Amino acid sequence: MPKASLATKALPAPAAKAIELLARDIATARARRRIPQRLLAQRMMVSLDTVQRLEHADAGVSLGVVATALWALGLIDRLAMLASPDHDAVGKTEELRRLPRRVRAPRSPRSDLDF
Repeated sequence: MPKASLATKALPAPAAKAIELLARDIATARARRRIPQRLLAQRMMVSLDTVQRLEHADAGVSLGVVATALWALGLIDRLAMLASPDHDAVGKTEELRRLPRRVRAPRSPRSDLDF
């Protein structure tokens, strides 16, 4: 059994809940496609134990394994959307807050634009 890292031991409750939901969604997608865990493991080129750990929300499973599982199930496009700047409401708000209130024209013409 792999050694648990400090990061997985100190996992915040909302993060653990999100991992559980993702694991359940992957297991559901696999079952709907009628793909046995052993076949999914072969397609992902990982062990059966790794697929079982993934579906049981083991936080120690690598992001690469999660990405490969999503790819094998035809759901990889969703991975790119996870931390997309387009969906970052807090980041957008902070960016707008930092914009200058006024924009002024330059005081004198630039010499490099002179013909």
